[in-house]
Amino acid sequence: MIRRLLRRDTLRRRIALTILAAMLASLALNALFVQVAGIWARPPIERTGLLEQIAVTTRLIEAAPTALRPQLASAASNSMLKVVWNARRTDFDLPAIGTQIEAGRGPVMQQQLGDDREIEVFSPDDFPRDSPRAHYVALVQLVDGSWLSFTPPQRSWGLDVGTRIAVVIALGLIATLLVAWFATRQLATPLQRFASAARRFGSDLRAPPIHVEGPDEIRQAIIAFNTMQAQIQHFIAERTHMLAAISHDLRAPLTRMRLRSEFMEDLDHQHKLIRDVEEMQSMINAALAFFREDTHREQPTAFDLSELLQTIIDDYRDQHLTVDFSGPAHLVYEGRPLGIKRVIVNLLENAAKYAQQPSIALSGDDHTIRIEVRDQGPGIPESALQRVFDPFYRLEASRNRDTGGVGLGLSAAQAIVREQGGELTLRNRSGGGLVARVELPRDLFD
Repeated sequence: MIRRLLRRDTLRRRIALTILAAMLASLALNALFVQVAGIWARPPIERTGLLEQIAVTTRLIEAAPTALRPQLASAASNSMLKVVWNARRTDFDLPAIGTQIEAGRGPVMQQQLGDDREIEVFSPDDFPRDSPRAHYVALVQLVDGSWLSFTPPQRSWGLDVGTRIAVVIALGLIATLLVAWFATRQLATPLQRFASAARRFGSDLRAPPIHVEGPDEIRQAIIAFNTMQAQIQHFIAERTHMLAAISHDLRAPLTRMRLRSEFMEDLDHQHKLIRDVEEMQSMINAALAFFREDTHREQPTAFDLSELLQTIIDDYRDQHLTVDFSGPAHLVYEGRPLGIKRVIVNLLENAAKYAQQPSIALSGDDHTIRIEVRDQGPGIPESALQRVFDPFYRLEASRNRDTGGVGLGLSAAQAIVREQGGELTLRNRSGGGLVARVELPRDLFD
């Protein structure tokens, strides 16, 4: 199982490697700390074992005659500790005051030297800056008033236990945070791409499949999502082709019905039948146009949305219809310009047909672009604000059936907006009229 875990790129493997990497990074930081941080990285002198060695050496030299002490001190020196005896403290050329150490701190020192022995320790920080004599020194006074100095060749002691533990914990936390940040970033990247692609598929049913990447669990989820996406796209394509074929095939019987109505003797029934046939043909033509646009989807491109809206307004001005505009002079957006143009034209056509004084307001921020088409008219009953988006639904009171349209305009507009990740909503204005708001995301196609 361990071999399989190490061989496959799974979440368990990544979590285990993250923990191992955090531990190794913590050890590496501590090792680096010990090498370069000087006194800050060393334990207190009581935990180095030097005090015990100093106590034994001091006891032996102290028991010898004064004349032999220099030779005994030289003989006691080794590569780890240099021992020097002097009759006076001033002969050592040390700072005036060092850190006092009680002999009773260690059982060996207490046994060898007693409790009242004067011991001083110095670190390089106690010497003047850039002094060539700056080093670690332990100074012990003998019973006759002479002194012994003990000098290790390298860094030997430093912080107290509590401070050192705090430093070690802090370094461990720093190492863990760094490794965890890097590991979670590596893990979050495929998850973010997966979520972004899934969100895009919710708005664009023709979105391409998601690239398979990441740990094994995420890869399996992506494969399952791609399979589901392909099945949904296949189902929608079959449904669209079937409905388009049905709508196309209905033209033949309607044409025959129109020809047969010419031979009817009752003119009143003839006119009614012809009107019904023409209405059905209009509905079929609109449905075919809707299906054709669904199967031939426009590719997204970057364009100036303000310029597109100004072009639409100029076209209406040529038809002697004034449309007010408010918004920035330039606003670059990546999307489907022909689809957006069709949406805005549909909303303006409704505003011009059923209301008056249509206007366009454009605004946006870093994440969303908003286009509002406003008018001053009767508005729409609150109960029908959502139903008007249903295919072939038309309002009886405020929308006359004889004015044209089969009830697919708002349905098609909503589909176009949603395929670009946006939303089309309607609301009545407090002072009368209708506001159609189109909200489009800026980053859908990034």
